Amino acid sequence: MAGISMIAMLAAGTSGVRANDSLLKAQSDSNQWAVAGHDYGNTRFSPLKQINTENAGKLTLAYSFSLASLRSNESSPIVIGNTLYVSSSWGPKYVYALDAATGARKWTWEPDIPDDVLQYACCDVNNRGVSYADGKIFVGRLDGKLTALDAATGKSLWTTKVVDYKQGSVITSPPLVVRDKVITGFGGGEYGVRGSLQAFDINTGKQVWQTYTVPNPDEPGGDTWKGDTAQHGGGAAWLVGSYDPKSDTVYWGTSNPGPWNTGVRSTGDGNFGKLTNLYTASTLALDPNTGKIKWHIQTTPADAWDYDGVNEAVLADLKIGGSNVPALLKADRNGFFFVANRETGKVLSAEKYVFSNWAKKWDVNTMRAEEDPDKRPGPGHPAKDICPNLVGGKNWQPMSFNPQTGLVYIPSNNVCMDWSVSDVSYKRGVFYLGAEFPTKDGPGGFLGELVAWDPVAQKKVWSIKEDLPFNGGTLTTGGGLVFAGNIHGDFRAIDAKSGKVLWSKNLGSGIGAGPVTYQVDGKQYVAIVVGRTAALPAFLGEVGKKMTAAAPEGGSLFVFSVQ
Repeated sequence: MAGISMIAMLAAGTSGVRANDSLLKAQSDSNQWAVAGHDYGNTRFSPLKQINTENAGKLTLAYSFSLASLRSNESSPIVIGNTLYVSSSWGPKYVYALDAATGARKWTWEPDIPDDVLQYACCDVNNRGVSYADGKIFVGRLDGKLTALDAATGKSLWTTKVVDYKQGSVITSPPLVVRDKVITGFGGGEYGVRGSLQAFDINTGKQVWQTYTVPNPDEPGGDTWKGDTAQHGGGAAWLVGSYDPKSDTVYWGTSNPGPWNTGVRSTGDGNFGKLTNLYTASTLALDPNTGKIKWHIQTTPADAWDYDGVNEAVLADLKIGGSNVPALLKADRNGFFFVANRETGKVLSAEKYVFSNWAKKWDVNTMRAEEDPDKRPGPGHPAKDICPNLVGGKNWQPMSFNPQTGLVYIPSNNVCMDWSVSDVSYKRGVFYLGAEFPTKDGPGGFLGELVAWDPVAQKKVWSIKEDLPFNGGTLTTGGGLVFAGNIHGDFRAIDAKSGKVLWSKNLGSGIGAGPVTYQVDGKQYVAIVVGRTAALPAFLGEVGKKMTAAAPEGGSLFVFSVQ
């Protein structure tokens, strides 16, 4: 498959090492929060139920901790044993190890991040957390590097260069550890980079394999690009991955193609034929041992709207049509909720979970949307009132799946846009767009919505409407709760079945991060990082100005319990 390095071929068959047995053990302990999405399936479901629908109204602050860094704090902490690990924005500026019950600081790590990273970071100087395995903490950095720390002391063990950040490639999300490999992508779809995923040895930091997510003209799939445009074709895998141990498969989403002007890389209209721009705006299934792509689902072929396919894949077993299905769930930015068989890649259903008008439907047989031609912008054809907006029906903020209710809890957006394209040429390290995209309000008098979605019936069960978009990720628990914040800084405990708000506390700055929960010495805690986004509102005109005015910038960790 496209772009698999020779070193991957040499490494194939050496996957017997199980250096992350410690991670598997940590994930099996319900008291801990071992990876960004709680488990390899990114469900963000914890079976803990000491905090529940009966006592959630009694939540009180256990402790708070300043991250000493303002602007777009988006980290979900992880908890191993009685230690909580949390990162800040700006690089990260800091990684902290805290006593998970008291907030007492155990150690602080401060990397040397160059001052110029801001100009290469779309869209902001965020860091969404760290990863753990084998007594090590792994940190992706805005300067395109990956570092391993000693989990007990914070001492740096190794640092390796993943990518040159000055081309517009920063790392903002935690890597995925599978056996003896640390797998990461990087950003840069807006800068015309060529996306890839890379795996590194857990002990040495040496690269084991690299798979480019955009194929060259002489590689399989290269004929889906016009000429040599794949060289700056985007497809960056900048968010989090998932892993299914049963099939030994890693799942990762890829970003928009570059540039945003489709006439450069495809036909510029809806008759794009084979010029679909693989493997952008897609979900990839890969072999973690070699990086080989097993299969893909391209949710927005020849994307013309910046509908990144990066949103996390949630892995869950569902009963569909009387059969147990190993499912992959994805709330795509294009407004469709996808349910696929994660072992075969077959799309089982795709339905609109937000108001969406760029396509009438998404056909699971043709694997393409039935587009409204008036809503596809291209050269000489500006389009108006396209929904959803480029921030998507859902952005990076994580959803969660509760196996007890059977529902997915989605922080969604209800924003639209106009779109027109313009001439553009590639220049290294600057935006490679070629489009204007004024923002418009979505219908119904609200701009955001927390949606409880039934992935089997493909329908909304309940929702909470918000006046602004870009609200926080979700956590769901065995106590029948959903926890979520919004851009005003309101952090809430919600009845997972009914959508009734049981408790709310304003934390002083906007919330984008996903909450986590854990238990130490028999007491359950809920933790959330706050710190409003700063750069993204610039993409959203008047709506963005309201987002900026909703709350001041911040940078703190808040931890709650029932006393």
